Amino acid sequence: MRIRWHHLAMGFVGIVVGGALFAWSGLFNVAASSGHWRITELVLHGVMQSSIRTYSLLSPEVPADLDSPANVRRGAGHYETSCRFCHGTVSGTQQPILAGHMTPQPPSLAHTAEEFSPAELFRIVKHGIIYTGMPAWIAQTRDDEVWSMVAFLRAVPKMDSATYDDLAFGSEKPQPSSDRVLSNCARCHDRDGLGNSDAFPILAGQSETYLLESLRAFAAGTRHSGTMQFAVNGLDDAELQRLAAYYAGRPKPHAGQMEVSARGREIATLGLPEKGVPACNSCHGPEAGAKNPAYPRLAGQNAAYLAGQLRLFQQGARGGTGYAHIMARVADRLPQDEIEAVAAYYAATSSRD
Repeated sequence: MRIRWHHLAMGFVGIVVGGALFAWSGLFNVAASSGHWRITELVLHGVMQSSIRTYSLLSPEVPADLDSPANVRRGAGHYETSCRFCHGTVSGTQQPILAGHMTPQPPSLAHTAEEFSPAELFRIVKHGIIYTGMPAWIAQTRDDEVWSMVAFLRAVPKMDSATYDDLAFGSEKPQPSSDRVLSNCARCHDRDGLGNSDAFPILAGQSETYLLESLRAFAAGTRHSGTMQFAVNGLDDAELQRLAAYYAGRPKPHAGQMEVSARGREIATLGLPEKGVPACNSCHGPEAGAKNPAYPRLAGQNAAYLAGQLRLFQQGARGGTGYAHIMARVADRLPQDEIEAVAAYYAATSSRD
């Protein structure tokens, strides 16, 4: 029996029309309460794993310092803010009630790092998973933040509840608070604005103008950060003003303990005229707002944070306030060793130096 092409074409058209009619009829049950058939679940999970495995080949190179304490700390802070209400405790013993009524249900992350490689975890965190409720990373340019989440996920299998609380809350231990907004900020930046680890920038001693303009930039999405854009989402301008005023009123940090970099001092005080880099102090200090109240104070700031921000400017991944374009041009002219030197200088310098 010979099969004619027009018979195949008619069969194909029939399938398409039948499928369209079925979809239009509304008979297909899209209710989350219905769950998936077991075969559907297996097929979808298999497709997801294959897709992640293939597309993870496009993930950037795994950072050498991926599992650093600072990366894990940053990841834990964000997990508590934006992930725990779906994925539950790190031990997997407590699943949020809402997640239990989702289809598919968000998995416990207690053993995720044992199932996926760092590159695959990067793919999942950065791009999310379609049709599951797992969102893509808010700031797609911030691979550094995505890697921090990967570092946290890799640390979870060996993490107990007490360790998680130390990482996610710092000195702001889980407790009722009359000021939930400030408490959320203090989990990472501490109440004194000095931060409770090398993972976060120091806010104390910054001008109120700079802090407010930065918060507004995060809220508007012009300064890119999946962590901070989520943290300030939903806060009105009055709350942003209150937070800026609070942290601007905290005492300035003292000088760091690291050795002052002679090369860094030279860049900060004289610049690099041959490369078109002005003296950093001409805009940044040593006092906050020395030239413009919307410019940050650098003296006493964490060296790794400063170096990281300069690299983000170089990559076009940071954004910022209305003055960010100035730093983007300057940072683009700084070699990596010069970035490390000037960051080390400011970390070891107080406003009295």
